[in-house]
Amino acid sequence: MGRVVVGVDGSAESLAAAEWGAAEAGVRHAGPALFVVVAGSRLAEDEARDTVGPLAERLGATAEVARGDPAEVLVRLSQDAELVAIGSRGRGQLAATLLGSVSAEVARHARCPVVVVRTHRSSGPVVVGLDGSPHSRGALRFAFDAAARYGCELVAEQVWQDPEPTPVVPPLEHELAAWQDEARRSLSEQLAGWGESYPQVPVRQIAQRGRPVTELAVASEEARLLVVGHRGHGAVAGLVLGSVAMGVLHRASCPVAVVRES
Repeated sequence: MGRVVVGVDGSAESLAAAEWGAAEAGVRHAGPALFVVVAGSRLAEDEARDTVGPLAERLGATAEVARGDPAEVLVRLSQDAELVAIGSRGRGQLAATLLGSVSAEVARHARCPVVVVRTHRSSGPVVVGLDGSPHSRGALRFAFDAAARYGCELVAEQVWQDPEPTPVVPPLEHELAAWQDEARRSLSEQLAGWGESYPQVPVRQIAQRGRPVTELAVASEEARLLVVGHRGHGAVAGLVLGSVAMGVLHRASCPVAVVRES
């Protein structure tokens, strides 16, 4: 069993990630979370310890001060972690974690699931975005595991778009109905068999026409966790980090888990 690793820099977002990570370590029975703060120089190490030490003590975690590039440090630690949690952006003096730099790099390259935390809540369903690609399977497994641990509902959502984004002639009603039915069939096929492994998890299926980032961001407003695949090539909606996954990292109002298939 690995552990939950949390990147901390003293910003409000990283403090939210620390609280979420400590609670997640508890429900996973993974042992104390490891809070990591990265110092750019020896002169900053004392400040780093002052940042992470009291926080780790308050939340029952362990602390480590590392030197180097923040993203590289967290990616290295991800090799032996169950997951890595990091704030959506940071303004601390010790390490800048603006989404698009550290958070995005960790989400791209970590060897375990990465959860990017802006704010968090202890109620609501786990929402997973599916697209029919093999990369959705890892996200779905992670989402079922999370819903089982939390004792909550799982919402499986597949967002579909018109095959021609800017058609010369608007689609007819029967065409829209056929595409909607196709999305529903795809969703049902992806969920087939999971109920036997997780009979305690109630599942709600949503096949929704629209823009994936927009619809998943709306779903995140009531969710306790939103799960997306690292990348995907499905015909319905591609979950490619840098498009859908990156979009929901920017816009979701709950923690977002980015999960590789493996």
